[in-house]
Amino acid sequence: MKLEDIIAISGMPGLYKMAGSRPNGIIVEDLDNGKRKFVPSRKHQFSPLETISIFTLADTEGLVDVLRKMHALKDEVPVVPPSASNEELREYFLKVLPDHDQSRVFTRDIKKMVKWYQFLESRNLFDATSDEEE
Repeated sequence: MKLEDIIAISGMPGLYKMAGSRPNGIIVEDLDNGKRKFVPSRKHQFSPLETISIFTLADTEGLVDVLRKMHALKDEVPVVPPSASNEELREYFLKVLPDHDQSRVFTRDIKKMVKWYQFLESRNLFDATSDEEE
């Protein structure tokens, strides 16, 4: 599975895979148990991970690229828990993406990226994407 196929849904925890669409919403698949359910567009907003960007001083960096950097650096720079202090989260993210715009990337954004990274890592989705790319 590619990280580009994964979406975040407002009001719902975690990440999902889009399985289909309807005029009034989408059908998503739970990454843990494979169960599918309909999510109405009237109540939720959908954000594919590939469309989310992180502000940098020069331009923007795609979230998928940032998550891959986090995965590549996990041995050198251990991922901090989302419950870490704001200073620890910011310090960690400066090591991952040193040129991020600190005035527009908030601690809550870093916390969400760490949570999503841990979600994807616990399901071995980074290993699956690296196999597909090779």
